[in-house]
Amino acid sequence: MTGTPAARVEPMRAVHAERVLTVYGLGIDEGNATFETAAPAWPVFDAARLPRHRYVALDRTGTVLGWTAASAVSDRCAYAGVVEHSVYVHPDARGRGIARTLLEALIDSTEAAGIWTIQSGVFPENTAGLALHRGLGFREIGLRERIGRHRGTWRDVVLIERRSRTVGRDA
Repeated sequence: MTGTPAARVEPMRAVHAERVLTVYGLGIDEGNATFETAAPAWPVFDAARLPRHRYVALDRTGTVLGWTAASAVSDRCAYAGVVEHSVYVHPDARGRGIARTLLEALIDSTEAAGIWTIQSGVFPENTAGLALHRGLGFREIGLRERIGRHRGTWRDVVLIERRSRTVGRDA
């Protein structure tokens, strides 16, 4: 599919489950990636993500270095072209462009499928994640103040979105 010298990107499959959930758990443990407190079992993770829009970055040995996936935001037909995404990279693999490569694969797949908006909520403290998304055309929509409690503390979330430049545009 796509890739960099440090990693190749391919569709996420069940064979990647253990390592995907490990990377997810490491991100959860750091405390600035999600409100989740533990990675779910694979069947729950798998059922919540769109099969056509999830990818892993693999090193030369096939070890998962990171992943991205999208979920539907609503089952209402008006939102058929809107997804929410996540991207996680193993702490030892950061700074090598892996998250960018994963998000580029996700953007390509969603555009090809007619999806016009990719959105996410990012903790304001995750400055590297916000910068990464800005560099790929995401914009900040606003700050959702004290939107939820995380480890006993109210947390804000920056709502971001990337609107397709081609899908959903009237001629």
